[in-house]
Amino acid sequence: MDTNLGVNAPLREVEVLAKAQRRRFTLEYKRRILQEADGCTKPGDLGALLRREGLYSSHLATWRQARARGELSGLAPKKRGPKAKPVDPNAKQILRLEREIRRLRARAERAEALVELQKKMAALFGDDLSSSEGES
Repeated sequence: MDTNLGVNAPLREVEVLAKAQRRRFTLEYKRRILQEADGCTKPGDLGALLRREGLYSSHLATWRQARARGELSGLAPKKRGPKAKPVDPNAKQILRLEREIRRLRARAERAEALVELQKKMAALFGDDLSSSEGES
């Protein structure tokens, strides 16, 4: 056993690969492989097909289920993720009106507060607002 690894040992280059990405198969590729798999009649043909293409038997099982559901007959793959909510054509109008309602309510509350303040000031100074309104 050679314990002197640092002196005469050949240096091995280690290649660091980028993060592995999941393989993606096109609809046409899936259809072609399923057609070839359905045509395999002799023992070992299916295994040879899977080895040649670098596939697992679970790929075939999943693709066959998708074909049975009719997902492989479409022209384009289905989009993944949550479905987009339909846009309400009146949503912009509703938002505008709600903002206007909030603005008008705030204005009305300010006006009521001013009226209350005027009443309190009149009571402080001893003025009767109802009699002065009739005089004008």
